[in-house]
Amino acid sequence: MARARAAEIGNRIMKTLVIANQKGGVGKTSTLVHLAFDFAERGLKVAVIDLDTQGNASFTLSVHKSEIAASSLFGDVAEFDLAPIDNIAVIAADGRLADLEKLALEDAATAFRASIATIAAQGFDVCLIDTAPSLGNAMASALLAADFVASPIELEAYALQGIKKMNSTIAAIKKANAKLQFLGMIPSKVDGRNPRHTRHLAELLAAYPALIMPTPIGYRSSIADALASHCPVWEIRKTSARAATKEVRAMTQHIHDKMEIA
Repeated sequence: MARARAAEIGNRIMKTLVIANQKGGVGKTSTLVHLAFDFAERGLKVAVIDLDTQGNASFTLSVHKSEIAASSLFGDVAEFDLAPIDNIAVIAADGRLADLEKLALEDAATAFRASIATIAAQGFDVCLIDTAPSLGNAMASALLAADFVASPIELEAYALQGIKKMNSTIAAIKKANAKLQFLGMIPSKVDGRNPRHTRHLAELLAAYPALIMPTPIGYRSSIADALASHCPVWEIRKTSARAATKEVRAMTQHIHDKMEIA
């Protein structure tokens, strides 16, 4: 059924991006929701899957919520329909995501891949997946189904230590999902006046020159205001939002180009 519906939409191929880091508080949700807003403004049909039980992406994008729960994507659900609102359809996080660890990874990943195929067959251009800050069945299943992964990072010592762990995770997943491409790390919540942040960014660039995106995001209160207000930062009417808008737009453009979205 899904294959037949996919044939009806011609040569369009949905691209799937996972936002992941095994450390919390690094800007994953902010990155994902701004990508969703930006891509939708470009006229792309965007599906968002929130696999983080905290549900922050579901909160900010609440006006776009569907009736489908994220945990159902790991069950025996062959068909479902998503109706985007302003080009965005959200499959929201729910409490049953916590039960995924009771499943065998192979079963969870197989069901999730089938659900991604069902979404693709409905003509979506992009699927964006938010994940919890731990390598469980949800994150692993998302990475096994994805085309791309990007990792926001915070320029603190404990976050830097997590980079090696994330790189190892992606390398291991690629053995089972050869198409997965690591787009790189997005320096997030950067304080340009903090010498520690400046030093850590220099260390990162020296250690991972090909993996640090040239689009750092500053530590901006206007971004938090936007997330709380269910809108992108470029809709926040503050002078301080101008710099944030420039940085976030540069990040979304970079990822759009790297994903080669038509």
